[in-house]
Amino acid sequence: MPKHKPFWKKGRGKLGLLNPLMGSWMAAADSPMGPLNCTRVFEPILGGNYIQLKAKWNFSKYAYEEYAIIGMQDGVLSFWSFTSDGKRSQGSLADGKDVHPEAICFEAQMPAGLARMIYWPNSDGGFDWAVESKTKKGWNRFTLHHYKPLK
Repeated sequence: MPKHKPFWKKGRGKLGLLNPLMGSWMAAADSPMGPLNCTRVFEPILGGNYIQLKAKWNFSKYAYEEYAIIGMQDGVLSFWSFTSDGKRSQGSLADGKDVHPEAICFEAQMPAGLARMIYWPNSDGGFDWAVESKTKKGWNRFTLHHYKPLK
């Protein structure tokens, strides 16, 4: 098997894994609620000890927002997410190499079961993002977006 050539340049330190995601990104996608545009902004906060994610999903007549904080908890890279519908979740870094060798994957126990979100590089310089739920047969992908830098 040929050796994988990395797309992403990771940074130093425990949060350096997230370096490829830093900045502002946008995706356009279709959804069961119609077409949407989604922006994701990743930025360091609190002296660089945490990363803040601000995500906004814009549908034709509806907007949905998420704020998440990513940082270390008990030596594990973890996230805490809060959404405009009043829900919240938390989870931690997991293995997403089944999706891509450089995937950044977080898993969380949700009311409906185990879920994961995965970020991985796209050859155009952007990244792909997916949400999946765990089933008896494996992972079921129900959301996929392709993000490009927001200019």
